[in-house]
Amino acid sequence: MNIHEVYNELTHFIPKEQLLIDEPMKNHTSFRIGGPADLMVLPSEIEHIRSTLEVCQKWNVPFIIMGNGSNLLVRDKGIRGVVIKIANTFNRIWVEGCCIKAQAGALLSTLSKKALQAELKGLEFASGIPGTLGGAIVMNAGAYGGEMKDVVDWVKVMDAHGSEFCLDNAELEFGYRTSYVQKRGLIVLEANLALSPGKYAEIKAVMADLTRKRQEKQPLSLPSAGSVFMRPPGYFAGKLIEDAGLKGFRIGDAQVSEKHAGFIVNLGNATANDVLSLIEVIQQRVKEKYGVELKPEIRIVGEE
Repeated sequence: MNIHEVYNELTHFIPKEQLLIDEPMKNHTSFRIGGPADLMVLPSEIEHIRSTLEVCQKWNVPFIIMGNGSNLLVRDKGIRGVVIKIANTFNRIWVEGCCIKAQAGALLSTLSKKALQAELKGLEFASGIPGTLGGAIVMNAGAYGGEMKDVVDWVKVMDAHGSEFCLDNAELEFGYRTSYVQKRGLIVLEANLALSPGKYAEIKAVMADLTRKRQEKQPLSLPSAGSVFMRPPGYFAGKLIEDAGLKGFRIGDAQVSEKHAGFIVNLGNATANDVLSLIEVIQQRVKEKYGVELKPEIRIVGEE
């Protein structure tokens, strides 16, 4: 693969410190798991993203887009090609009246704090979601009754050819953990969130209540990627897994959380294979016992 040609060419457009060769993906995922990416690009401008796409196409090198890796399992052999990480180098935020506009790498937790400071309500549900705005839009992330589709006004995206265009809420075709952006493989650049005026104390109280619920129910002290499975219609994945007797079950250092069976946690040195084997056992057991197919909510990438 022409990774060194890609790297050399990108140094003309992007500062060298934003180009990481053989970068261990475990340093970039909340699971703390994953082999090396051939090349990681940390864009700080839209042009950096466009240049990377052009150079990858020129040298026929595959690329993937990631946010801050909070919903990502990277296989142990790592990722061949280029990873474009749209996170803390691409995270500017602007508050304009009742709207918050932000680049795709802004964290949801930071956005909900900005909303609180501006006394804008509607984003409280997102205060504890660990992902970036871009990742949250791609999968229509949600929690505690709120979803991104409730607050997104418009999104500026880029396609694989480097063309930019805007999509409004209807055009984004948000569904349960899916969107038009996801289906078409588009890259989120920035988004405008439409919120409503609220009272600081009331917004803060809602956020504090959701934080308390999270701390009570979720294994926040151990590395994980959040809910592993999508909610099957009419059921809760965590309850099915617990009822199947798998709470606390482990393979290697990957364990079904003893606090919430919908989570898989890394007890220290879990490999991606440990997690994938555990996912398989869970799927088989739940299918045998309840006839329900659990589909992963986490994104699984990398060389098999």
